[in-house]
Amino acid sequence: MSHDIYKDLKNLGSVSKLPTNPEADILERVQNPQDVDYMVRFTAPEFTSLCPMTGAPDFAHLVIDYIPGDWLVESKSLKLYLGAFRNHGAFHEDCTVSIARKLADLLDPKWLRIGGYWYPRGGIPIDVFYQMGDVPKGVWVQPQNVPSYRGRG
Repeated sequence: MSHDIYKDLKNLGSVSKLPTNPEADILERVQNPQDVDYMVRFTAPEFTSLCPMTGAPDFAHLVIDYIPGDWLVESKSLKLYLGAFRNHGAFHEDCTVSIARKLADLLDPKWLRIGGYWYPRGGIPIDVFYQMGDVPKGVWVQPQNVPSYRGRG
């Protein structure tokens, strides 16, 4: 395997500051070194953004699954990108779908889905799901298995 596929990465192996907004150009990709279909999962159980109306923090458990085509997302850049939402005001639906669409545009994956399991705001939990494409035949896609919010019951 050639390490040349990593030569253009800017964040990995260096000190990187958390971006102030998710529009910053921070997501990086690397060439997929494999020639078989497989699923990749990123789990962000402490995702944070801000309510665009009140500025109060919102919290979610995000699960991002994708089947790569030619590209993989570089994980440190994804961590920085998700962290950039910490000071970003947007509704749950906008955050979740925007993340999926940004990854889809960057990676052009064979399949992608995101589950945004948001903690209650105003006493109502909001779960947001987005999927693009069909799962290629023969790929093991693990269920997300994030339990629904149960409160104090």
